[in-house]
Amino acid sequence: MIDNLFFDSNIWLYSFIDSNQEKYEISRNLIKSSEEKIVLSIQVVNEVCFNLLRKANFEESQVQELIDNFFNRYRFSRFDQDLLKKASKLRERYSLSFWDSLILSAALFSNCQIIYSEDMQHGLLIENKLKIINPFK
Repeated sequence: MIDNLFFDSNIWLYSFIDSNQEKYEISRNLIKSSEEKIVLSIQVVNEVCFNLLRKANFEESQVQELIDNFFNRYRFSRFDQDLLKKASKLRERYSLSFWDSLILSAALFSNCQIIYSEDMQHGLLIENKLKIINPFK
């Protein structure tokens, strides 16, 4: 049974921006069907807010409301020295980007079994615990 799920920033962005109708619907349905299992990281919230301001012309009031909704609805991963060191080890082992390694580290520390991402390697199993799934494949 899957208890915790993590969504990369790109999945969240597709759920807010409907420029690609297929990805919009897939991401919205996936998030809606998984709400009680979702774990977020501060990094993902930062990336989503930044891109909604830049790409979707969100107003600050909309960003503030989104932040409140994220914190009221979902659990958040911790962010500390151990998470940063784990990210460094993941970068070495899997040749990841800095930002992807932070996201994967947050997902591992939150005991997530799946991370949904369009940008990472579909099907890759991180430390025999966390599987990367591209929901658009």
